[in-house]
Amino acid sequence: MNRYENNHDLQETLASRGGMPAGKWSIFRLAHEAETDSLSLSFDGLTCLSQLPNVVPFAHQVATAVRVINELRGRALLADEVGLGKTIEAGIILKEYMVRGLVKKALVLVPASLVLQWTRELNEKFGIQAFAQRNAWSWETYDVLVASLDTTKRDPHRTAVLGQVYDLVIVDEAHKLKNTRTRNWQIVNQLRKKYLLLVTATPMQNDMRELYNLINLLRPGQLGNSTDFAAAHVEGQRTAKNPTVLRGAIQEVMVRNRRQDSGVEFTERTVEAVRLELTREERELYDAVTSFVREEYVRRRESRRSVLSLITLQREICSSSYAAMCTIETMLKDRRLAQDNRVRLQELYHQAESVPGYSKVNKVTEIVRSTPEKLIIFTEYRATQDFLLYMLQQSGVKAVLYRGGYNRGKKDWMKDLFEHRAQVLVATEAGGEGINLQFCNQVINYDLPWNPMRIEQRIGRVHRLGQTRPVFIHNFATAGTIEEHIVSLLQDKIRMFETVIGELDVILGPKAFENDLMSTFMESSDDLEVRARLSALSRRVQVKDASL
Repeated sequence: MNRYENNHDLQETLASRGGMPAGKWSIFRLAHEAETDSLSLSFDGLTCLSQLPNVVPFAHQVATAVRVINELRGRALLADEVGLGKTIEAGIILKEYMVRGLVKKALVLVPASLVLQWTRELNEKFGIQAFAQRNAWSWETYDVLVASLDTTKRDPHRTAVLGQVYDLVIVDEAHKLKNTRTRNWQIVNQLRKKYLLLVTATPMQNDMRELYNLINLLRPGQLGNSTDFAAAHVEGQRTAKNPTVLRGAIQEVMVRNRRQDSGVEFTERTVEAVRLELTREERELYDAVTSFVREEYVRRRESRRSVLSLITLQREICSSSYAAMCTIETMLKDRRLAQDNRVRLQELYHQAESVPGYSKVNKVTEIVRSTPEKLIIFTEYRATQDFLLYMLQQSGVKAVLYRGGYNRGKKDWMKDLFEHRAQVLVATEAGGEGINLQFCNQVINYDLPWNPMRIEQRIGRVHRLGQTRPVFIHNFATAGTIEEHIVSLLQDKIRMFETVIGELDVILGPKAFENDLMSTFMESSDDLEVRARLSALSRRVQVKDASL
């Protein structure tokens, strides 16, 4: 074990100093690399390939493992596009290090819903005796342990895990480490480890700082300190400066395979942008809610009060009147609510309650009935999820739910019911990470998130290795609402990602960002002003390097 990893207090202190001169960062990084060079042997091939019981890796997966071991010294960001098998790559790297005697004790940190899946795959596909963390004594008992990141960061588990020394740590869905102020980032930073693999298809989602924070975990100083990084590479929150230089620095620690270059044949993806017209009653309700939100939004911004519930309400009214009713109920419980607003909210509640038809739900039912195939419907809101389940069941469609809050066993049960008994899975964002659903080939994005990477994560549940049929994506957007503007701006966030990281597959279709968008929408007097301000907002997001 090298001095750098043992002295994790020094590592944490140095990583948090935004004012350290770039020269000192470079010296620190070079010293670390010199120490770890002796730990990273040069392999022409992989010894472990003949010892994998139930997996035959693709060429790009083998090449990734060789590069991580030979060139990146076991510290890498595995950022393949969704569906290319990053889990397989991490498993191969772990197996190779174990076969070579360089790794004995390993920790795999994953979302709670993926603990059993990772444990099974390590055992069955790679012949690695891995165990799922279940008790406080698991940390000291097992050499290869799979644990929930949420459990690990809480005491008494946090104290126990920080008392261990690991040869290799793997973090799946590593975009959850994007903020240095969170306990997620801090626990991974504090772990004593020789090698580190961060696994995510979306290392940057909303802000250039997110990528900087991930790479700082792997190789502190690779991008300089925070001040140097901002000066050299950040033009704006979502605008990269000197992107070619930045890409070069990132590629020294990141591996990203793209579908088009992997040599793997994927089935065709067809994306349909479904533009929906609201009924007269739905339009009247939408306009009434928008009028209330716009007036209250300005008042709250002036008095510096939270506008979160208003943003939620404005988005929910595009999802379902049922979801909006739930938020209105919550707002009515606020004792600080002015009497005139209380009356207006009560009126909006009753108006939502009396809407006779549901254009989005009707379209869902139409699509479901038009195909015998299984479908996943993604929504942002639990209330809409419950409403959709009820409406589908009333139409004779067998459907099940998948959401955060379910324990591991229930999530596995819901997945099994979907595969063998139900036609439709109605999922919140919890269904957009980790689970593999290649037996399904239809996705309905009932609500579009304001983050395009989450759309790709959703689609990646079905459009991945092992999918044998064409995949069909239906993106819903209601005409003349904030949803329509979201669709037009999501592409700009994608452009930021592609400039720095690499291309994404088609996710929005042919027409294809949070507080800025809401402010633009709320502070505009009419639709013409909305469009003009959105155009200016779009230009700020776009990369200014004309060479790209």
